[in-house]
Amino acid sequence: MNKNFGKWFLSKVKKAIKDFNMIQDGDRVAVGVSGGKDSTTLVYIMSLLKKYSHINFELAAITLDMGWNVDFTPLKKFCEKHEVPLYIQKTMIGPLLFDYRKEKKPCSLCAKLRGGALYGKAKELGFDTVALGHHGDDAVETLFLNMVFTGRIATFYPNTFLDRKKIRLIRPMVYLKESTIESIVKTAGIPVLQNPCPANGHTNRHEMKKIIDRFESIFPNARDNFIASLKNIDHESFWNS
Repeated sequence: MNKNFGKWFLSKVKKAIKDFNMIQDGDRVAVGVSGGKDSTTLVYIMSLLKKYSHINFELAAITLDMGWNVDFTPLKKFCEKHEVPLYIQKTMIGPLLFDYRKEKKPCSLCAKLRGGALYGKAKELGFDTVALGHHGDDAVETLFLNMVFTGRIATFYPNTFLDRKKIRLIRPMVYLKESTIESIVKTAGIPVLQNPCPANGHTNRHEMKKIIDRFESIFPNARDNFIASLKNIDHESFWNS
């Protein structure tokens, strides 16, 4: 690999890892990979970090087979190419939600079931840390979704320890925008599996993404500033009672 390749995005990932103390020497990190652009890009980025950073950590990827007969061959070949062991955990989460329960709003329950299956498999394999492919846009969308639907100013934290599961969740791409990830996919030839979920593209998050796109079309720096604001909080301006 060209030694200069990746500097335009790896520097931000390294900064996030340092700022939020995500990975230490000796950690065993499993990337939760769906086959979509974000999580597969994270596998690629973590493989570069393992090869070219000073941090000595073990790396693997875990995919949940949701029960939809997806062909994971491109993902398997990609992980083999980058020397990342891939473990596929079979589940029936998809048919359970859509065929048996016929959920009208499946996302919340799906996230809980997927999380349980992913963390359980990671613990079974002896991994103490799970890396998720959330990026800066995801953090901003979560912030706005919480304000609109729960009346809270909150989003996910980049480094979280799940006490009940005894496992740590990290999100190394929080300083990257989705547009950057799309550029990495094209540049590095990252395979992207089609999402077979019937709810894909029809969620509140999808609508919020369009609203934030509209913000950025009017105010070109809006997305960057939204992401930056998550670390620049004026606590004295909040209505604490």
